[in-house]
Amino acid sequence: MGLRSMVSMSIIVGAVLSFVLIRGAAQVPASPRATDVPRTQDGKPDFTGIWRVMNSAAWDIQDHQARKGVPAGMGVVEGNEIPYQPAALAKKRENFQNRETADPEAKCYLPGVPRLMYMPFPFQIFQTPTKLTMLFEYVHATRFIHTNGTPHPPGHIDWWMGDSRGRWEGDTLVVDVVDFNDQTWFDRAGNFHSDQLHLVERYTLTDPDHITYEVTVEDPQVFTRPWRMSMILYRHKERNVQLLEYECYAFDNEFHAPVPN
Repeated sequence: MGLRSMVSMSIIVGAVLSFVLIRGAAQVPASPRATDVPRTQDGKPDFTGIWRVMNSAAWDIQDHQARKGVPAGMGVVEGNEIPYQPAALAKKRENFQNRETADPEAKCYLPGVPRLMYMPFPFQIFQTPTKLTMLFEYVHATRFIHTNGTPHPPGHIDWWMGDSRGRWEGDTLVVDVVDFNDQTWFDRAGNFHSDQLHLVERYTLTDPDHITYEVTVEDPQVFTRPWRMSMILYRHKERNVQLLEYECYAFDNEFHAPVPN
């Protein structure tokens, strides 16, 4: 083979290899990069927007079949097991049997955290360097996550939403939540907690329109060990999207004075 032929063959082989490599690279999904997410002026991931889950955890956080008024769903509990203490498991079963009237949501109570995060209603996040404010369509609930380094207030305080203190671990917002009452459930299936509930939430913006939400649950009065839930929060992208109104009390005659005859 002459020199000219060898050079021509090298050019052809190089072109083929380049095509194969480019084609192969195009078929491999690009890994997410930190630069792919929106950021605030101080460089933190920007969670500002209107978000919502696309699951049925509000009805049951574990795997469940469809029932009347309840969509079937894959659970959000890792391993699909909640490690109840024996007496607490009996209480959970009792709650399930009486769920139509015993569920705090049926009484128009605040759903509490984390249940409010996966109610089938949107919520809006506003973000500053020192605080995240969450406004919920459901019963006009409001939640504050303080990120200014201040600690939880001293002593135990019975709050529906607990007290939330956040810190940054890289691009993940880690939120420590304590000071709950014992009047809320995790879902309509009767999963519950005591006032010793302690949560650690993790919010990670994986791209502009998705947040990975993880929450570790600890309650030594109810569970034998900590356990975890995880799910995706989706950004609403509709034109002119906004929070509307869902006020539970407005639909229940129990909370209205009788109309005079």
